[in-house]
Amino acid sequence: MLSRRKLILLLMAFALSFGGQVSAQEKSNSSIDKAQAAEKVLQKVRGRVLRVNQSKNTYKVKVLQKTGRVVTVDVDKRSGKITKQRSRDK
Repeated sequence: MLSRRKLILLLMAFALSFGGQVSAQEKSNSSIDKAQAAEKVLQKVRGRVLRVNQSKNTYKVKVLQKTGRVVTVDVDKRSGKITKQRSRDK
């Protein structure tokens, strides 16, 4: 039969291992979605979002400005930071 001390240690070890799994799941789910990426871009670039494409690590958000210029902005999926911005005239 397990002593009280061993039982408590066993329960604590189980609780700690379970808690680590939850935090790992939370970290993997901490990325932003397409709508959040578009919203982030519109805070920096004025215009209308034409399209949001996604790759493995980034969203590419295309925005049409009033001047007719199309701006493409890359947003990191995990951090939500804008990593690259380029434009072209139509």
